[in-house]
Amino acid sequence: MDPRIKDVVILGGGTAGWMTAAYLGKFLQGSVRITVLEAPTVPRIGVGEATVPNLHKTFFHYLGIPEDEWMRECNAAFKMAVRFVNWRTPGAGESSPRTLADGTSDHFYHPFGLLPDHDQIPISHYWLQRRQAGLDDRPFDYACFREPPVMDAKLAPRHADGSPATRYAWHFDAHLVADFLCRFATQKQGVVHVRDEMTEVLRDERGYITGLVTKEGRTLSGDLFIDCSGFRGLLINQAMAEPFVDMSDHLMCDSAVATAVPHDDEAHGVEPYTSAIAMSSGWSWKIPMLGRFGTGYVFSSAHTSRDEATLEFSRLWGLDPETTQFNNIRFRVGRNRRAWVKNCVSIGLASCFLEPLESTGIYFITAAIYQLAKHFPDKRFDEVLIDRFNREIEEMFDDTRDFIQAHFFCSPRTDTPFWKENKNLTLPDNITEKLAMYKAGLAVNPPISDESTYYGNFEAEFRNFWTNGSYYCIFSGLGVLPDQPMPALSYKQDSIAEAASLFDTVKEKQDHLLATLPTHHDFLRRLHGAR
Repeated sequence: MDPRIKDVVILGGGTAGWMTAAYLGKFLQGSVRITVLEAPTVPRIGVGEATVPNLHKTFFHYLGIPEDEWMRECNAAFKMAVRFVNWRTPGAGESSPRTLADGTSDHFYHPFGLLPDHDQIPISHYWLQRRQAGLDDRPFDYACFREPPVMDAKLAPRHADGSPATRYAWHFDAHLVADFLCRFATQKQGVVHVRDEMTEVLRDERGYITGLVTKEGRTLSGDLFIDCSGFRGLLINQAMAEPFVDMSDHLMCDSAVATAVPHDDEAHGVEPYTSAIAMSSGWSWKIPMLGRFGTGYVFSSAHTSRDEATLEFSRLWGLDPETTQFNNIRFRVGRNRRAWVKNCVSIGLASCFLEPLESTGIYFITAAIYQLAKHFPDKRFDEVLIDRFNREIEEMFDDTRDFIQAHFFCSPRTDTPFWKENKNLTLPDNITEKLAMYKAGLAVNPPISDESTYYGNFEAEFRNFWTNGSYYCIFSGLGVLPDQPMPALSYKQDSIAEAASLFDTVKEKQDHLLATLPTHHDFLRRLHGAR
């Protein structure tokens, strides 16, 4: 008997379903029939999506789709960082940074650039040594990365000729992405699109899924079933009864209210970053695109009601709560105990979810698809492949969960019950160790400064995504500084003197980019046809 998988059935369209279909369509080279069962009555979640930089290289480039092509199809804009606003000062949600006690602005960036190093020591450690010696009073992000002044000026991360000036990710309309990939997968790869609603899951005596019965009387048979049905987890949680591991003891936000807001780009420009604005019981995202921005208030229902959250969110942007159309979302925080059970693999919201503070939603989807392709089975469903896949997903999720919890734990805010309680939640050993290393002056993750080797390698794209620079950005941005510079630096006076040129180089690059880059708005208008 031929052990190869012949039929893959994906339950659910949306971003997760169509990304999975398109990727597997390319990876399996047409040797497997792929069917997407999408219920036309189930609404898609999302009013704007932010991504991380690996998306193009690991997904669209792999599919052979040029960046400008998919950007035009999806009303995409650029994202160079996450900008955190008012995470250190008390008060209700305000879109403009408040003033810290030292007179500086309560905002900081988590850019996508990599930290330069000298003598195998990242620039972050030299920055702290210079700061304590009174040689540099600039914040960490402005002293060590070339991007912050460029973002302040709302410039594009690409030159006028289209060549990249720095590393960046994207903002786009998630509905348009799903529609674009649907057309791509069905028209160019032969993926079968069935618009119908599942009513029954058929299983054999081993508990393996054999088919999905639909409302219109179809039976979609398959060998491998992929659950992209969202928070409902219709296959993995309901049919396969795989438990969902709740992680609300780490992250309290479980709800959101969202909408899209019109924006005068001509008057105000287009910000090339995602904003994460601290609110009384959570935080609000802002995802700018041409003509509008997607926004939502992610909040803890244990600390504010939906009506109260809607009012605070409306005040943030000057919206009329009576006439604005809001998207109300309730989400589960955590992951399935196992993302892959028997012949059922969960991807996207059906697998795991974290609040989108660091834009991890599509990152999780892309990483899961890549790992599925890497561990793609035959009909024998070797447990070694399944266990290895599940371990990869578990480690990726838990590491990211810990990183996001560190944002709330390290914030000095205690002005509301929400911010107070975040200091009392279970802190994972992973973050406890990283904080201790950071305070002692050590790198919390292996330093990565060579973009050519790191970001050209698929495995590296999905491992150690939160680099030493990421932790340094968050910890220092929230006012947590190491107790001392790296102890080894005290023996390396020559290296300290030589490293001063690193900061001069960063400043020179900042000045050059400020003088040569087009505005983000102008670049997008040309890209999208001067709309």
